[in-house]
Amino acid sequence: MNKFLSALALISLFAALPFKVGGQERFARGLAQTTFVPKGQIITGLSIGYTQSTNDKYQLLIVEDITGDTYSFKASPLFAYAVKDNLAIGIRAGYNRSLTKFASANLNLGADTSYSIDHLYSLSHKFYGMAIMRNYISLGRQKRFGVFNEVQLEIGGGESKLTNKTGKDFTGTYEKTTSFNIGLAPGMVMFLNNYSALEVNIGVLGFGYSHVRSTTDQIYVANRNSKSANLQLNLFSISFGMMFYL
Repeated sequence: MNKFLSALALISLFAALPFKVGGQERFARGLAQTTFVPKGQIITGLSIGYTQSTNDKYQLLIVEDITGDTYSFKASPLFAYAVKDNLAIGIRAGYNRSLTKFASANLNLGADTSYSIDHLYSLSHKFYGMAIMRNYISLGRQKRFGVFNEVQLEIGGGESKLTNKTGKDFTGTYEKTTSFNIGLAPGMVMFLNNYSALEVNIGVLGFGYSHVRSTTDQIYVANRNSKSANLQLNLFSISFGMMFYL
């Protein structure tokens, strides 16, 4: 019995000492994972984003005399379930709408080269659904503030129309779009109480594919395929939401 206890003490002492694996000394970071969203919790809520601008003879670089209005609106309900502590999977649905109305704008490329826009009207709608996976990290021991990273797999579709000029010079294009995207959307959570929280998130990384079929003046038909990859901060993708953790 004494030999067994001595051997156990020797093993415990050896485990407490630093040692090398593959010629390198083992390094312990001392990081402790705090439960921020416990296993079995249901997460549901709605994120909303809205932007609007009004221009009166505004100038932006080489574009002059911009007069008109623009706005965009997006809404995205979410439902997720925590399959383990700090890890949730779920679904999102979404709707995006944007409208641009320019009474006039001039593109000035030099003394002899300029283009004008007259009565430009653009309206687009997009619907999408996505599967998501979220990983949460608590900030501090109070468990009131936290950050998360949301992985998104999105399939969507939409339509848009673009018209320009009036009278005999009137021209218009109608487009139908199908898209597929994979992206990351990190964000921050602030709990108001045990069951409700405010969220803000922004997309920074994405890979996408889209197919566009356009018809101009109800005569000319064209198709366009595009692929994209980006790693940048997109201020137009910021959304705010109210979430409930049940």
